[in-house]
Formats: sequence, C-alpha cells, structure tokens
Amino acid sequence: MVASNYRIGIIGAGASGVYLAILLIRQGFQVTLFEKAPYPRTYGCGIFVVQSGMKALYQGVPEICQNIINLGVAVKTFEFRNLRGGLINSESVTYEENELPGILIHRKTVLETLLDALPSDCLRFNAEFKSVTQTDGKVIAEFKDGSSWEGDLLVGADGILSKVRPFVASGIELCYLGDIVWRGVVGDQVFCPEGHFIVYARGRGIYANFYKIDSDRTHWGFFLEKEQEQSEVGLINPHNTTIPPAELAKLPDDARAVIESTPAQQMVCHYSHDIELLPQIVQGRIVLIGDAAHAKSATRSKGMASGWEDALSLSRYLTADADIPAALEHFQSERLPIVHEYQRTSREISQKIGRRHKIG
Repeated sequence: MVASNYRIGIIGAGASGVYLAILLIRQGFQVTLFEKAPYPRTYGCGIFVVQSGMKALYQGVPEICQNIINLGVAVKTFEFRNLRGGLINSESVTYEENELPGILIHRKTVLETLLDALPSDCLRFNAEFKSVTQTDGKVIAEFKDGSSWEGDLLVGADGILSKVRPFVASGIELCYLGDIVWRGVVGDQVFCPEGHFIVYARGRGIYANFYKIDSDRTHWGFFLEKEQEQSEVGLINPHNTTIPPAELAKLPDDARAVIESTPAQQMVCHYSHDIELLPQIVQGRIVLIGDAAHAKSATRSKGMASGWEDALSLSRYLTADADIPAALEHFQSERLPIVHEYQRTSREISQKIGRRHKIG
C-alpha cells in the first residue's frame, strides 16, 4: 500500500484532528498527532451535531457514529419562547427510517469517543507547534520544546487561533461578531424535556438556549451583545466572565434558575469570533482543516460538522491519489467553495439577528 510509505503530521488533537488521524491510520498512513496540552482537550460544554456531521462520521467510521447516537440525545423539537416564557413557535423534527438524527451531546463525550478509537501511540502531548519549512517534497515542523518532525504532509487542525494558518495564508485576523457568550452544563431533571432545543428570543436574535445532552444534564447558552473593550480586542476570553445580574434577570425564573445553579467550573465564557475567507487552505504540503481553515459563527451549528467533512474528504483524496500535491489540489477545489458558503451564510445570519457590531 502506497499510504504506508507516507508520514503525516497533524497539529491539534481536537475533534477534526483526531477524526482525521483515525481515518488515515485505518488507510495505512503513518500518522503522528501533536497536541500542545499535556492531556486530551476534552473540556467544553454541550454541542449540537447537525445531520451533515453525523453523515461524515457514518461514512468514515460507522461505529463511531453509532456510539455518538447512543451517548447523546436526538433533537426532536425546536421551541422558541419570549423573555416572559411565552411560546412563540414550536417546530417538530421528524426522521425517515434509518435517517441519521441531529444529536445533542457533551463535547467531552464526543472527544472521548473519538479518542477511544485512536491508537494511543500516535498521540504526542506537550508538543506546541512553532514553525514549519518545506524542502525537497518534505515538511519539517519545529516545536517550542526544541523537537522537530519530518514527513510528507502537515495538517493544521489547531482551531481558530491556529499557529499553522500563517504558513498557508498570512494576515488573517479574528473578526469579533458582537457578542459575549456564556455556556454551561448542569444537572437537571425538571426544566428541559429530552430532545427539546429551547430558544429564548430577544428581538430578532437569541438571548439564551437550553437542551438536554443526556438523561441527567442540561446544556445552556447565554448571549449578550457587547462592545469589546479596546484592551481585549483579539482576545478569546474577556477579563470579566461574570454574567451581568440585570441581564440574567430578564429570563423567566425557571430558566434563570438553571443557569444560576451551575457551578463555575462547569461554565465557559468567550467572545464570539469568526475569520475572513481564506484565499487558499493548501500551501505546498501544508493543509488546513476545521476552524483553522474556516472558523465561523455558530449560527448554523456547522463548526464540528464541517471539520469532520474536511477530514473525510481529505482522507479520501489522499487514499485515492498516490501524489500528495494532486490530492491536496483536489481537496481544496472541493472544500473551499463549500466552507466559504458556510462562513458567508453563518455571518449573514449573525448580522440579521441583532448583532450591533459592524463586520467588514
């Protein structure tokens, strides 16, 4: 098998990087997955994996897809409420026989499921990427601890703050979308019915959402439009992560109680960003996937799903074509228009639902 002669390095052991590693290893490639943290990054809160993401899992590794279905909750109803708790609209979700559902699940559960399918000897921790050079058909990655790796292809799967991205497309900055987001996971047996995705609307946009991620726990998100302080421009996390009490008080008592009962260690807070459309996601033998290539607003819930789509597409081209540059050219030709459309429409929705910040 030609694949067994190729060495592929992947920077970033998040959902996209781990899934790509699994696919490539199963095709016989020699894969090393580099993670800057000293342990797997399984932190986070709930996530809605849309059907396109489930399809990308099923087409690559059906058993992983089935495990995600078994461990999560199939979305059955989207319910929209006003800030007084009154029902605005309710939309039921129906599935055809054998149709893959959209899944509500904890991000930690997703990452642990993927990592369980990954050979542990391919994963290298405490490996913070520094730089990369290309020469004579090879790629050499340098790491901050002084170590290096040489291979045939380097994949940047290191997220919105990608350190690999500048070696593919320079000058790409974070674009603030105008709101600060709090998310949390808390035990809940009363408030949120299983399979319901509950949205509290304010004006044209979302003020908060809630959904069950398993039989015992509910994920919530709280969204507040806010001008970014000049000292925090470019930062992912604000200095002050406290939810303003006056804003939280706008929610009905039962919804507010779910958020207020959440321990601090089960909450995250960040500014919402995307990035501009990259003119390319391939440079020589370096390629970007996932948020490193096309970080976008969460309005279409395409973040994790599109990273898995990237991984499936890239693995197929690399398996089908013995020439890596040709495989990368085909991958870019297929994926770039698709992810650009995801980015454009996600940002358009963000702008339509009340974000005050002027983008672009």
